[in-house]
Amino acid sequence: MEVGGERCAKQRQVLILFLLLGVALAGWESRRYSVMEEAESGSFVANLAKDLGLGVGELAAREAQVVSEDNEPRLQLDLQTGELILNEKLDREEMCGSTETCVMHFQVLLKKPMGVFRAELLRDDTENLETSPPGTVFPLKKAQDLDVGNNNIQNYSISPNSYFHVSTRNRGDGRKYPELVLDKELDREEQAELRLTVTALDGGSPPRSGTAQVRILIVDVNDNAPEFAQTHYQVQVPEDSPVGTLVVKVSARDLDAGTNGEISYSLFYSSQEISSTFELNSISGEVRLIKKLDFETVSSYELDIDASDGGGLSGKCSVSIEVVDVNDNSPELTISSLTSPIPENAPETEVALFRIRDRDSGDNGRMVCSIQDDLPFLLKPSEENFYTLVTDGPLDREERAEYNITISVSDLGTPRRHTQHNLTVRVADVNDNAPAFSQPAYTLRVRENNSPALHIGTVRATDADAGANAQLTYSLLPPSDPHLPLASLVAINPDTGQLFALRALDYEALRAFDFQVRAADRGAPALSSQARVRVLVADANDHAPVVLYPPPNASAPCTELLPRAAEPGYLLAKVVAVDGDAGQNAWLSYRLLQATEPGLFGVGAHSGEVRTARPLSERDAPRQRLLLLVRDHGEPPLSASVPLHVLLVDGFSQPHLPPPEAPGRAPGAGADEPLTVALVGALACVSALLVGALLALAAGRLCRRGGAASAGGCAGPAEGGVPGQLLDVGGTGTLAHGYRYEVCLAGGSGSDEFKFLKPVFPNILGQHVERKS
Repeated sequence: MEVGGERCAKQRQVLILFLLLGVALAGWESRRYSVMEEAESGSFVANLAKDLGLGVGELAAREAQVVSEDNEPRLQLDLQTGELILNEKLDREEMCGSTETCVMHFQVLLKKPMGVFRAELLRDDTENLETSPPGTVFPLKKAQDLDVGNNNIQNYSISPNSYFHVSTRNRGDGRKYPELVLDKELDREEQAELRLTVTALDGGSPPRSGTAQVRILIVDVNDNAPEFAQTHYQVQVPEDSPVGTLVVKVSARDLDAGTNGEISYSLFYSSQEISSTFELNSISGEVRLIKKLDFETVSSYELDIDASDGGGLSGKCSVSIEVVDVNDNSPELTISSLTSPIPENAPETEVALFRIRDRDSGDNGRMVCSIQDDLPFLLKPSEENFYTLVTDGPLDREERAEYNITISVSDLGTPRRHTQHNLTVRVADVNDNAPAFSQPAYTLRVRENNSPALHIGTVRATDADAGANAQLTYSLLPPSDPHLPLASLVAINPDTGQLFALRALDYEALRAFDFQVRAADRGAPALSSQARVRVLVADANDHAPVVLYPPPNASAPCTELLPRAAEPGYLLAKVVAVDGDAGQNAWLSYRLLQATEPGLFGVGAHSGEVRTARPLSERDAPRQRLLLLVRDHGEPPLSASVPLHVLLVDGFSQPHLPPPEAPGRAPGAGADEPLTVALVGALACVSALLVGALLALAAGRLCRRGGAASAGGCAGPAEGGVPGQLLDVGGTGTLAHGYRYEVCLAGGSGSDEFKFLKPVFPNILGQHVERKS
């Protein structure tokens, strides 16, 4: 056995590793490659690009990669040349331990489109045995015969048996002696003792013989190797068995005796993995665990046990230990690729490619994979437990910009084990939303006479997109009215949307104007929207009232004639004034500021009518001067004043005639009457001429502006109205309609009548005054 062992040690076997690459493409045959076990790192294995019929550029374009089951990078694929090479020197003990058949699985993964190809790495071992039969000759003591010559012993014989015969040997001195020759191998284990009869015959006559009993004690020779009760043991051990668990007890028997029958057990061809996992009791043959088992690391073990006796013979048996899988491993998930962010509005977009694996077996290694039901994503299974996570329709970043996806993997073992992997997928923005203004139309109010560059308001728009797609630029669109000088009126800040008045606005010239504002984003292509802006110019009290009557700038002062017989409430005149402002700024009020005779006259606060407040007396001065004030209601209020001269007369028809004498007249009083009458007449004529001239002048202006003229027997302005820009739309005290006076003389047999200050429009002046003298 020792010689045989040395012979085995001197023999060197070359181990060939076979690489089986299973290509998972339709119609392609599996190919087999091989490398030497001693091959160094970088050794060539195969040209995958050539064998798979792919161009070298396709491997790089499809992101080919080699993925092993244990995630160890033992092989490497050169994407530039398509060559599959060793990434490290292969070590069988490290890869497979004591397993008789060494297999390493890996896959070649292609993308765009998806392809998974399988491959295997294999290794095998051999062994020999030897035997040799024994044979021997045992010399016997010769018999004693006192005779000599032929009468001495001539021959020996032995009783019939199956093992020995007697051979007679002659010596040089002529004597003969017997030898016991073994014809058949003795087996002490079958028969430990033989009893034979040896007969010695002489050559005398008659011949004589002698016998001797030969007791053969078969001394044990170590001719029996230990034999195991079973040449092959098969056992199953759960992988969660504790350390010290009895795995198997082997038993061998040696039929020899003594030390030749004493057996000791040992492991031979034992790897480091086996030696560190199992312990063999050399006396009892018990195999026990000294390390926890792991089905996923090593699923089976092959133990070769040697039983040696004291004589150097040995017997062998093998023990196959199958590790029974226990569901002690949770599923594993490996992400191969992840795309984030992904563009919105893109259907069926690949988000992630991953592989799941469970190192357990059977139902313990079968898995189900899922994600949340309320997400717009789908899982598409492919070969070799690879899954693709894709979008289930277009996404909307404005609705949701980020998704937290939980990939759940569970096996079917008992109890079930679960694994979860969280992915955060962001949605990239696409310019699919136009800017939206906060309101479709804006109304801005600005007070006239504003300072230039005044901030009058802000338009605001928002864009639901992100980044440059949400950065807005504001601009003014050309006005629909070509006569509106928008560029000189308003400017807009392109970044903030703030609107500024470029110059002072005048309510009386431009009360309101409209324009369009556009907000455009910076996407590609850019999207925009529009909003309407209306600017209302608010009136400021920047115009003082203008008095039309009495004329403030006449060359001669305006004089009104007042009969002394006028009763209280007599309408002397009406102050006519306008205000270029609007609203409250144009509401006018009238007041008597100064008077020669306080208390004689009064002015309507809202109508401007100047009336007598009491009857006239002889003590009242014939000439009265009134200072009238017109004031608006603005802040601050503005005002204008105008003087009005009043001449008191006794009558209009015969101012130069003396009045009828009254009874009881004082003597001597008539001496002054002609002079008084003459003066009064002269003043009346002058006043009449002056009033006529002023009325004619006013009528001419009104006719030119209004385009309305009329002819008649009355001297004064032609019929018409005050210019439209002087009208008060509020009707609060200014002259709302054309106003004129008639001065007519009517001839007759009696005393003439003089109609004075008769208003043409009784709806404006609620009172018609006619005085006869």
